[in-house]
Amino acid sequence: MSINLDRLYELLPTIYRVRDAEQGEPLRALLQVISEQADIVEKDINQLYENWFIETCEDWVVPYLGDLIGYQPVAEAGSPSDSATIQGRQRNKVLIPRHEIANILRYRRRKGSLALLECLANDVADWKARAVEFYPLLASTQHLNYLRPDQGRTVDLRNSHALQHLGGAFDELAHSVDVRRINSSYVPGRYNLAAVGLFVWRLQVYSVNKSSPKSKTPACCIEEVAPHCYTFSALGNDTPLYNRPVPETDDTSLAGELNMPVPIRRRAFDDENIAEPVYYGEDNSFAIWAPDWPNKNSRQPVPRELITSTDLTDWRYQSPKGKLAVDPILGRMVFPAKQLPKKVWVSYYYGFSANIGGGEYTRVLAQPENSVLIQVCGQEQLQKALEPWQAGQPLSGQPPSAVIEIIDSGVYVLPINLELDAMHHLQIRAANERRPVIRLLDYKTDQPDSLSITGAAGSHLVLDGLLVEGRGVLVEGAVNSVLLRHTTLVPGWSLAPDCQPCRPAEPSLYVLNSQACIIIQHSIVGSIQVSNDEVGADPIIMRINDSVVDATGWECEGPECEAIGSPGSGFAHASVSIVRSTVLGSVETHAIMQAEDSIFMGKVCVARRQIGCMRFCYVPPESRTPRRFMCQPDGVSKNLTGEAKIREQLRVRPEFNSTRYGRPSYCQLAQNGAIEITHGAEDESEMGVFHDLYQPQRLANLQARLQQFTPAGTDVDIILAS
Repeated sequence: MSINLDRLYELLPTIYRVRDAEQGEPLRALLQVISEQADIVEKDINQLYENWFIETCEDWVVPYLGDLIGYQPVAEAGSPSDSATIQGRQRNKVLIPRHEIANILRYRRRKGSLALLECLANDVADWKARAVEFYPLLASTQHLNYLRPDQGRTVDLRNSHALQHLGGAFDELAHSVDVRRINSSYVPGRYNLAAVGLFVWRLQVYSVNKSSPKSKTPACCIEEVAPHCYTFSALGNDTPLYNRPVPETDDTSLAGELNMPVPIRRRAFDDENIAEPVYYGEDNSFAIWAPDWPNKNSRQPVPRELITSTDLTDWRYQSPKGKLAVDPILGRMVFPAKQLPKKVWVSYYYGFSANIGGGEYTRVLAQPENSVLIQVCGQEQLQKALEPWQAGQPLSGQPPSAVIEIIDSGVYVLPINLELDAMHHLQIRAANERRPVIRLLDYKTDQPDSLSITGAAGSHLVLDGLLVEGRGVLVEGAVNSVLLRHTTLVPGWSLAPDCQPCRPAEPSLYVLNSQACIIIQHSIVGSIQVSNDEVGADPIIMRINDSVVDATGWECEGPECEAIGSPGSGFAHASVSIVRSTVLGSVETHAIMQAEDSIFMGKVCVARRQIGCMRFCYVPPESRTPRRFMCQPDGVSKNLTGEAKIREQLRVRPEFNSTRYGRPSYCQLAQNGAIEITHGAEDESEMGVFHDLYQPQRLANLQARLQQFTPAGTDVDIILAS
C-alpha cells in the first residue's frame, strides 16, 4: 500500500502552504516525518484490530486464539519452532493449523459424524480425503424384511467400475470379515464391524496450459512409432491425466471420485455423459485442440463425441476415421492414420508432491531494482528479445539489468548461447503460473548444442520457472553467478515413453573453466559436472537447497552414476552446500561445507575432510565425508558389528515410491520406510527434498484429532492413497 507523506500537509490552509513554499518548504518536511510515524502507529492499531479474528490475525497470534477456545496442540507432532526463521514459521503453521482453530467449535458440535473426518483431513493436514465405514462392505446374510441391495455385493465380473475400485477408497464389493483391528500396530486389517478408514491423497494436481488460455501447449508427436501417435506431455513420456478436484458443495456429505485428485480411469472417461462431460472440456480436467480436424473449420476443442477411450499401451489401436482415441491412464492419443492433424495442442492436469521444478504454480518473482522488463509470447519474440545477449552479437545494446519474461506455457525450439557484458544482470523467467518448455536440439555437427552461458566479470544470470530438455546447460568464462530457481533441467536430457532417460550419462549442468557461483533452489536437475583447472584457482561455490540432483543411472556402477563430479571420474573442484535436498547418485567433490536434512543415495567422497559438516543426513556406508552429526546409518549401527550392523544399515536405507523423473510419485519416500528417515530431519520432519511439506507432523496432527472426533465405538486409521 502506497503511503501519502503529504496527507497532513494537505490539510493545512493554502495560505500556510504558500508561505512555506516561499521559505523552502521546511514545514512540509517536518509534517512528512510526522506523517510517516503516524502511519506506523495507525498501521499497528489496525493490525491489533485484525488480530482479534482468526481469519485475519498474524501467525504468531493463532496459538493464543486457539488457547481461548481450549485448543490443545498435539505433542506427538513436536513443539513449535523459532518463528524468527522462515522454516520455523512454516513448521508452526503445520503444527497449529489456522483452519482447524477457525472451525473447532463447529467440529465439536458435529462430533461423531463420518463426514467430519474428511473436513478434519482438509483443515488439519491440508489433504483431500474420503472416509469409509467398512461395516457395510462385509459379506453378510441380510434380513428379508430389511433388504439393502446397495450394501457390499458379490463380485460381478461384468461391472468393470466395481472391479477397478477393488481395495480402494471407492470399493463397493463385499469382503469376508477381517478380525485384525484397523489401527493395529502390527498388521492392520480393514473389514470389520468397528473399522473406519480415512483415505488421504498427499499428491497435488498441477495444470498445464490451464492458466494461459490464450496460448496453447503442443502435444508431442512420437515419430518413432507413427506420425499419428501423440502424448500429452511435451517431453514425450507417459503421464497419467489427473482429475481436477471439484469442491464439495455440502460438507455433510461424503466425497466422491470427482472430488479427489485421482488419475482418470479409462472406463470412467468412456462412460461420462457426452452432453455434459465431467472430465473433458476447457473448464474440466483436459482438452485437445486440433485446428481443421477432422474437417476444415471444425469446432475446437475437439468435440467430446469424436473422442473414444481405449488402451494404447502398445500403440496398436487403429482409430477409425473421424475418431480420436485417448488413453487417460498413459496420457496418449491416436488419430486416424489417414487423417492426420496439422497441429495438436492440449491442456491437462498431472500429479506431483510439491512446488519443485518448472510448473504452473504461484511462486515469488524477484529481480534487481530498475530492471528492464521484456515480456514475450511466441518463438519469434523470444529470439528477438535474446539477440543482444546471443554470442557473436555486439554487447553494446545490453541494458545493465533486464528480465525476459515468457508469458505463456508454449514450447520454444531454438539455440540459446548467452554472452553477458561486465556487471550486467540477465534473468530469463516464466511468468507466474506459467511453464514454458525450452527444447534444445542438435543444431551443430561440430560443436555441442547446450544452453551455453558465458560472460565478463561481475555478470549474473537467473533461470526461473523454466523446463529445459534435449540438452544441458554449459557455464564457462568469467560470469559471476548462475541461479536456477524453480527450474527443471530434465535428467538424462529427454525421456522415453516409460520415463527412462534417453541420455543417462550426459550431465544437465556442465561448468567448464569458470569460477561462477552455482545456486540451485527448488529445482530438479540431472548430474552436475565441474571441469576446472585446480592449479592457482579456488574451488567454485555451489549451493543447492530444496532440490533434486538426479544422475539417472545411479543404481549402477560407473561414471554415469555421478550426481556431482568431474569428467574422467575425478573430484569436482567445488565447495558444495546441500540443504533439504535429495541426491540420486554419487558425490565426488573438493569439499562439502554444509549438508543438512538431505538424502545421498550414492557414495560420498570429498577430498578435504577437515572442513565442513554433515547434519541429520543419510549417507551410504563407506563414504568419505567431513564430520557427521546425527546422520544415518551411523546412528543405528555405531554399536553393532557383523551381520547385525549390515541388517540395520539396510533397514534404514531410504525407499522411494519412484526414482524416475516424469512419474507422479518421483522422489516421494515410501510409506514403509524407516522412521529414522521419515522423521530424521533436525525438526523431526522427513529428510530430502520434500522436507518442507512436514508430512510427519501433518500425519501426527490428523491421527490425534481423529481419535477425538471419531464415531463412538469405532476404530479409525489413516490410509495413504497416494
